[in-house]
Amino acid sequence: MQEKIYNYLLTIPKGKVTTYKVIAKHLGNEKLARYVGNVLHRNPSENKYPCYKVVNSKGMLSNNYAFGGISKQREKLIKDGVIVINNRVNLKKYLYINCSKNEK
Repeated sequence: MQEKIYNYLLTIPKGKVTTYKVIAKHLGNEKLARYVGNVLHRNPSENKYPCYKVVNSKGMLSNNYAFGGISKQREKLIKDGVIVINNRVNLKKYLYINCSKNEK
């Protein structure tokens, strides 16, 4: 299941974000959102798997972003073209949901 989570990250286009819950739904159970967060916190490669593109269901950035904390996550999202205000992303504008069941 971890591989499916990491592969989902590879489908998120530049300038978009997703949520832990969206990824959990993709896995078949939205109640796995906390599990998704735990897996992402153990991301083996920040360069290969862009976990900075994952926010909570309110659009809030992660205080515990594994690769430098919230300021680093904010920096990466802004560099990607995502507007971040008060450590929050507008999900109506930036949310990405991969509806495909095809895995990379």
